[in-house]
Amino acid sequence: MIKNAPYRFSDFESIELVYGYPDSMLNQYDSKTHHYQYLTKQGELIKDTLKLRDDDLLYLHRKAMELGYWNVADDMTTPADQRTTKAKVPRYKLTFNYKEKSKSVTLDADYEGVQKMKDAAKTTIDEVLNMLATAKAR
Repeated sequence: MIKNAPYRFSDFESIELVYGYPDSMLNQYDSKTHHYQYLTKQGELIKDTLKLRDDDLLYLHRKAMELGYWNVADDMTTPADQRTTKAKVPRYKLTFNYKEKSKSVTLDADYEGVQKMKDAAKTTIDEVLNMLATAKAR
């Protein structure tokens, strides 16, 4: 069953994560180029190189499969006119790239759609962020 899965790790190429506020998505990571840039709490933009190990990428691929990331909607954003508050809301865009296709999901933190889909997307994004923090700490 895993060999015939729609997204196989043998076809895996990279993970891209972009997050921040919709008008300034400054936090970025690309596993193909190892480019990692993030905004510190003091507002300083740090550009760095961060390489994830193959085991890290395999873990993230399997976690996405386990959580049902492949089945969530691609656009999980809240239109500005439907926001309940005027506060800035974080937005995340996570993309898994494979040889012949990719899966990209854009998620707003205040998305009010199907809770199960939101949880799958948010948990997958959290796993990627945790893996980046772990790799940075090494």
